[in-house]
Amino acid sequence: MEGLVIKKNANLFSVEDFDTKQIVKIHASGKTQESGIFVGDKIFYADVIEKVFERKNILIRPPLANLDKLFIVLAPSPKPDFVLIDKLIVYCQVKGVQPFLVVNKIDKAPQMFVKNIKKIYNKVAQCLFVSAKNNQIEQLSEHIEGICAFAGQSAVGKSSLINCLFSQQLAQVGNLSKKIGRGRQTTRLVQLFSYNKGYIADTAGFSMLDLSFVTELEPRELSSYYPDFLKARAECKYRSCLHESGGDCGVIKAVQKGQISVERYQNYLKILKELKDRKKY
Repeated sequence: MEGLVIKKNANLFSVEDFDTKQIVKIHASGKTQESGIFVGDKIFYADVIEKVFERKNILIRPPLANLDKLFIVLAPSPKPDFVLIDKLIVYCQVKGVQPFLVVNKIDKAPQMFVKNIKKIYNKVAQCLFVSAKNNQIEQLSEHIEGICAFAGQSAVGKSSLINCLFSQQLAQVGNLSKKIGRGRQTTRLVQLFSYNKGYIADTAGFSMLDLSFVTELEPRELSSYYPDFLKARAECKYRSCLHESGGDCGVIKAVQKGQISVERYQNYLKILKELKDRKKY
């Protein structure tokens, strides 16, 4: 029999059977347990989990496999960290995950804020505009298919959006600290919940997503994960161009012509500097 791991508790796994859609609780064989089993894994089981099928991708923190879509949540408050957002998009590019930008608290968002988000990211990821407070989540709901997860800074409303989607308290909501303008982490478990044609991962890890691998990329690799740079990169005179200086750089020329967002380019330079600084040590 085959199924999907939707929850893990030590060596006890909750598996949704592909045929019956029933949930069975089962242990892993010594061999599969030793090699590791993640929520999101597609498995073959009998009395125990006997085989884990090949994965599309795997995330270490939080532990999740076969992620299809990542909803990167931001809001007018707390102030968006656009470098973090760009790192998450790079993460998606590397892992083969489709990124979406979900602008929550749209009821409080100034028109210029919305316009700026569209300007920066319209060539990079589809932007969805929602309000968990006002139950305006149609744009988000219609895109949930496959295994989906949420990422973003604390207090942008990730747990509130999950609650709103399910109309029940599947995720504990924390309070925004007015003093520091940030939230505190409240969710604790990794689990998949069935929703429409897909699953939503309620996971503690995504505001603390392990992006260390991004800073382990070679500096020359970074621009290949910027899809909006693709056409301009072909215009660079030198194949080894890092797109940080020089009159022969197609990316810089595209920025000057308004074909690439200045903000995206500035974020690229900040991440590139991180890569180069790390290589010195």
